[in-house]
Amino acid sequence: MKELLLGLRLLLGSGRGNRVRFLLMVAGGAVGVCCLAFVLAIPGILNAQDARQAARQPDCVSDGHHLCSSGDRAALGLVRTDPYGSRPFTRVFLARGTGPVPTPPGLRAFPAPGEVFVSPRLHDVLKKEPGLSQLLPGKERGRISAQGLAHPDELYAYVGMKRGELKDGSRMTRFGMSYAWYPTVESSALDIVRFTLAGVVLLPLAVFLAVCARLSAAARARRLAALRLLGVSRKGVQRVNAAETVAAALAGAVLGLGGYWVVNQVVSRIGLPGFKWFPSDGSLSWQSVFICLLGCPALAWFVGRLGARRAAATPLEVRRSAVAKPPAKWGLLPLVPGLGIVTGYCVLGATGHAPRDTKLSSILMPMAVVLVGTGLVLALPLLSRVLARRIARWTQSLSLGLAMRRNEVEPGGALRVATGLVLLVYAASLVQGVLIELDQVSRNVSPVQIYSVSLVRMSAGQQRALENIDGLRGHVVEVRAEAESDNADSLSTTALIATCSQIRAIVPDAGACVGDRLVRLVNQTVGDYDNVTKPGESYSLPLAKGGDRRLVHLRIPSENLRYHDWPGIAALSSSVLIPPSSLPVGYRPANADLTLVSDSDPETVRHVLDAIGAVDPTIEVRPHGINVDALRQVDVVKTLLAVGMVLGLVIGVAAYLVAAADRAVERRSQVTALALLGARPWTLRAVQVAQVVVPLAVGLVLAVVAGKAAESSYLVTGGGDIFWDGEGVPLLIACALGAVVVAALGSLPLVGRRIDPELIRRD
Repeated sequence: MKELLLGLRLLLGSGRGNRVRFLLMVAGGAVGVCCLAFVLAIPGILNAQDARQAARQPDCVSDGHHLCSSGDRAALGLVRTDPYGSRPFTRVFLARGTGPVPTPPGLRAFPAPGEVFVSPRLHDVLKKEPGLSQLLPGKERGRISAQGLAHPDELYAYVGMKRGELKDGSRMTRFGMSYAWYPTVESSALDIVRFTLAGVVLLPLAVFLAVCARLSAAARARRLAALRLLGVSRKGVQRVNAAETVAAALAGAVLGLGGYWVVNQVVSRIGLPGFKWFPSDGSLSWQSVFICLLGCPALAWFVGRLGARRAAATPLEVRRSAVAKPPAKWGLLPLVPGLGIVTGYCVLGATGHAPRDTKLSSILMPMAVVLVGTGLVLALPLLSRVLARRIARWTQSLSLGLAMRRNEVEPGGALRVATGLVLLVYAASLVQGVLIELDQVSRNVSPVQIYSVSLVRMSAGQQRALENIDGLRGHVVEVRAEAESDNADSLSTTALIATCSQIRAIVPDAGACVGDRLVRLVNQTVGDYDNVTKPGESYSLPLAKGGDRRLVHLRIPSENLRYHDWPGIAALSSSVLIPPSSLPVGYRPANADLTLVSDSDPETVRHVLDAIGAVDPTIEVRPHGINVDALRQVDVVKTLLAVGMVLGLVIGVAAYLVAAADRAVERRSQVTALALLGARPWTLRAVQVAQVVVPLAVGLVLAVVAGKAAESSYLVTGGGDIFWDGEGVPLLIACALGAVVVAALGSLPLVGRRIDPELIRRD
């Protein structure tokens, strides 16, 4: 306890410079803890949104009165989700029953027929696009509160209807399930976010906090060595150092938590592109607060103890004239296995043997990323010293020679300045790989958009209205035909009811279509093996006319119609073509789907979906190739990755500024000595720039190479089609050059015009 009190007294009474350094440590710790708190808050935000989604899902639980299986006592619910751009637009149609009526979350009462309750964001959208109200039959009566919304930007509506209007409604007795049907981010995507944030934020954050804890390391080491020579024990010296570092870290942690609260209140109300949350969702759990309050001081204790070990063991080795020990070669140890794993995956991808064991890859890839990142940090002093020695031998430049000799003697000084920027460039490569993988998942490369609508319970007038929607390329009807008993293998097939002109309107090439007789369809894009029907097989096609039903017998002909479909998406999936003229007049297929085809640009897709809703708001539309929930997740993941990159940029720049300022203070006596010996200011500035730029350039080259290899290996393990992407290399090189320029410009002000001989009086 005496040593801890001594450390606090030295902190408060050791001059203005020491107090300024303490404030820098506190400020650096606050920035780091604020970034850490935001990363820890992300799972809580996602869990809170999923919990509200689960709480509003209609469910039917029998209470002994068989409400879920019979009668009209239970209420009816029908959920329809359509894409609005890349966001889901959800409508919940509700109808009362004769029994108890549950209240939807976010509303005060169950909606009556003709009443519509919308989310605040949907209310604003309806003002800009009145045509969207066709999907909401009724009059708007109020807004849904935050309790019933997953996030503030959600497009959500409750629509009250009569029981007879909900043809496909399901019985319900309550709102709330134990899980969300469509979570904000799937567990697999969340693993990608965790993996990326670990490399982009947490790894640079650990380095940044270590840099903050090691401010004025040389001066503090000499002070601790003096205490050791005065008789303080080794552990006592370490406690004295810990009192200062832990106090700064703890104060920084408290300040950082306060800063996060302010940031959460502001950013949650402004929102991020594609991702918004309520301020209460961003509240930190007790576990996260404990990690921040304990983790930062624990790291400071470890770093402070490690820094004080040399001064406590051999105090004479930290004197000003002592020669620093060269960096140990074990710093290369993490880099070798990390690059080995990354290179192995790259070789597997290049040879066409991409790994199929995703479980093993999910363990090895994060391990390789961490090992390579750690190896870049630990190997930089050794590589910098070797390079500095070689350059100092052959260079004829005074500035470069002085800089390289300084780096050779003190390779760790430049390490603190360059580490943050090196890790930032390395992390940018990882994020680029994740974005490439997400782009493969979400990109729609087809020139057309296909919609499927069930014709069951749809009138002939509604069908004609759907077929006449403006903006459609064409339409066809596909119906399920059941196999007859003489078929050996097939149980059923899909028949296409269309004319040749209809087929030509929806596929690129319809072949030699004649249109007046039954033909077998063969998709040339995939070949004949995709057609399950064989010539001569018999099928039954069910037709209906009012209450009259009949079967039409079909025999698969030997004549084929060969056509080409769209790449990546199929407009036709039928095996046989039936001309509409061959069907009985007035009869319609009993179990058929209407396939609509339009252009794939967002405006046309939005217009077609709105027009379908205008015909019947409760129609279930299946847009092929559009997974609105997946698109929403991709937007959220991209936003989180962008936030991670911003945090990584803040941490990297902060690490550079803190380390550069600290290094400038430590080097004042050396710069003053050189100035008194006659060195010109521009020579000293050139020395300072070279001292930082040369080791930084070495680290950035390693970061670009290792980051590109890590990106490619990640894409190999992701199972996508793209393993090698050269488009991102210029961006990485530009980032590296930008980091060099920033470091060079930041080194110029470290040499001032005023010479203070007092700085070298003690030497």
